[in-house]
Amino acid sequence: MLKRIQLIVFLTILCIVLFATRQYWESWVVGVFSILFSLSAFFIAVVIFFENRNPTKTVTWLVVLGTFPIVGFFFYLMFGQNVRKRKSFNKKAIEDEQAFHHMEGNRPLDETKLKRMSDHQQKLFRLANKIGNNPISFQTETKVLTDGKETFTYIVEALKKAENHIHLEYYIVRHDEIGQEIKQILIDKAKAGVAVRFLYDSVGSWKLNNDYVEEMRQAGVKIVPFSPVKFPLFNHRINYRNHRKIIVVDTTYAFIGGLNIGDEYLGKNRYFGHWRDTHLFVQGEAIRSLQLIFLRDWYYETKENAFHQNYLSPSLASKPDDGGVQMIASGPDSRWEILKKLFFTMITSANKSIWIASPYFIPDEDILSALKIAALSGVDVRILVPNRPDKRIVFYASRSYFPELLEAGVKIYEYNRGFMHSKLIIVDHEIASIGTANMDMRSFHLNFEVNAFLYQTSSVERLVSDFIYDMEHSTVIREDVFKNRSFSHKVIESTSRLLSPLL
Repeated sequence: MLKRIQLIVFLTILCIVLFATRQYWESWVVGVFSILFSLSAFFIAVVIFFENRNPTKTVTWLVVLGTFPIVGFFFYLMFGQNVRKRKSFNKKAIEDEQAFHHMEGNRPLDETKLKRMSDHQQKLFRLANKIGNNPISFQTETKVLTDGKETFTYIVEALKKAENHIHLEYYIVRHDEIGQEIKQILIDKAKAGVAVRFLYDSVGSWKLNNDYVEEMRQAGVKIVPFSPVKFPLFNHRINYRNHRKIIVVDTTYAFIGGLNIGDEYLGKNRYFGHWRDTHLFVQGEAIRSLQLIFLRDWYYETKENAFHQNYLSPSLASKPDDGGVQMIASGPDSRWEILKKLFFTMITSANKSIWIASPYFIPDEDILSALKIAALSGVDVRILVPNRPDKRIVFYASRSYFPELLEAGVKIYEYNRGFMHSKLIIVDHEIASIGTANMDMRSFHLNFEVNAFLYQTSSVERLVSDFIYDMEHSTVIREDVFKNRSFSHKVIESTSRLLSPLL
């Protein structure tokens, strides 16, 4: 009781003091906030326009700043600042281009096999070759892997066969059961004299403990974080993350796709349940391209020149006529928005069908318009997304695009057998792209990504059959039903959509 009386007395005295001095502190507070607001508005507006951002992002940042002037200032410093990006990655871009011309520039194209490709296949290939700096291979075998259990079975088996080198590049690495198994294999191989290099993203793998990393280093594994962030609030690098997932073993086996290293990708998370993903097992000539992508990233981070010839001489596939395979990397160091331009070309060149799977579907205006125009033109456009949120704001932002897509005739499916994490696009049942890139703005503009482009390979046929199977385990979103969703959901979706250019 005494404490309550003391508190009441204290608050009463405080109120009297504040009231008595209001003419002083009111003007001071108002002045400070006015200055901060003006500085925030001026600074961010100047920076945004100076960076020549696209209009959608510019307007979104100005809305955020106008609504939350102080908080918006720090939010922009953390997630939006772009002033140092070109300086940071320009050198890497030059080095990458030099490495490409030195290693790949003189490789002849098989014009005979190129002539077998349809016109829109050749158009896509030539664009990818021009802006993606990686050639097409007709001497590569690929196998589609559809879940974590199958994928990690192949990965573990390949790692255990390593005799010369193992190269890994991952966004997320966890020190859980599968993470420990991979770690022990790498330690054993390093002790046996195999060169092991491991590049992991410092933000994606921020939960990875030091003991996990140090144990590998002590055993001889060269393991380093990509673009480490010490002061994330004021560090531009928090935005530009390495989202790639690459494994190369002895230039004999390679892997690329959507699976990170963690138990949830094996379906061991109760919330997500079955984890539906798509990975690609690669053998043959295209491994050289994946190796170059890894080695360029490794050199950027460590300055170790590992461009040895024995790392760049893969054995050729036993079935050389299984279509074409092209590995394409994209990132903030690219002169062009490579994967976005390739996806856009695939969509606008489609004659019959466009099937897309993406856990995070936040298209920009170009991709959104292309999809709607394709559907309105009679092309069979289908989009497969999860039915449960991994990241809530992204989930609701994705759903905000549904009404206009449904109105245009796009068919949308929500996967209900677990969590759908596949990242792929299939066009006319002839061309497909599979890899790490989502159909969202972060993959288009901010992240380092890598995708395989498949031209009339047996893996394209497998991807089509898998997509059909996934649709059978999905719920079709009906336009009339979706329109009747609750008002609160519409508000959440609209708010998330407003922020989508920043996600």
